[in-house]
Amino acid sequence: MVRLNITMPDDLAGRLKRIKNKSGFIAQALREKFQRAKKKSLEHELVEGYKKMTLGNKKIVGDWDGTAGDGVV
Repeated sequence: MVRLNITMPDDLAGRLKRIKNKSGFIAQALREKFQRAKKKSLEHELVEGYKKMTLGNKKIVGDWDGTAGDGVV
């Protein structure tokens, strides 16, 4: 464990005074915040990946579009 000395706005410090296990509370809050940030980052990466895949798929469809009538009598 590492001891930290932090500063925070008065309103948050006042609310934190009511919490018995301040260290545990802050640690859990940070874990949740980091987890949300990681999830948001992964979602962004997925969206960007799907956008790139869509462009590639459109090109493939375009490449094969001219062959749709080949061999049909």
